[in-house]
Amino acid sequence: MDPREASHSITTYLALGTNLGAREENLREALNRLQSMVRLTRQSTIYETEPWGIEDQPRFLNMVVEAGTVCGPHALLKFLKDTERAMGRADGLRYGPRLIDLDILFYASQRISTQDLIVPHPRLAERRFVLVPLADVAADFVHPLLGVSVRELLRRLPDDHSVWLYHPASQQPDQKHDPHGQLDATDS
Repeated sequence: MDPREASHSITTYLALGTNLGAREENLREALNRLQSMVRLTRQSTIYETEPWGIEDQPRFLNMVVEAGTVCGPHALLKFLKDTERAMGRADGLRYGPRLIDLDILFYASQRISTQDLIVPHPRLAERRFVLVPLADVAADFVHPLLGVSVRELLRRLPDDHSVWLYHPASQQPDQKHDPHGQLDATDS
C-alpha cells in the first residue's frame, strides 16, 4: 500500500529545520523526499530563527508541514532519520548546527513513549521556533497531553523576537515563492 494513500491515513505534523549550506534548498529537498512517504496537505511559512540551545551557530530556517500517512509512527521516524542521513546530516552536538532536522511533532492525537520515540515532541511547548510555524497549519490542534491548543501554547511563550518571516536576500530565477514565503516543493 502506498504510504501516502488518502484513505485510512493518519494526520501527522512534522518540523523541518536547517542552518547549514543552502538552507532554502535543504528545505525544498526535504519536502520533495517527504512526498515519497507522506501526502503533504499543508505547509507553514518559512521562518528564520535564532539558534536554540547552542547560540554560537548560524540562524535556522524552520517550517512545519501537515501530512497524511498510513505508516506507523516508528516507520515514519525511521524514514525521517534515513532522509536526514541521505541528505548528508552527520552526527554532531546536540542542538548544534545541522544540514537538516526532521521531527515528528504530533502523530494524530496519539501519545507515544518508547526508547527511540516520544510523541508529542517533548520540548514542543517551550520552542517558539516550532510553535510559530505549527500555528500556521494547526493553530486549533489540541496538544494531547497538555490539553490546550497550539495557539494557546504560543500565546503563553514570551515573544523574545527570535522568530521572524524568512525573506531571502536574493532569489534565484528558478525558485518560486508565494507571498508568504512558502516553497513550491515540486520545483527543483
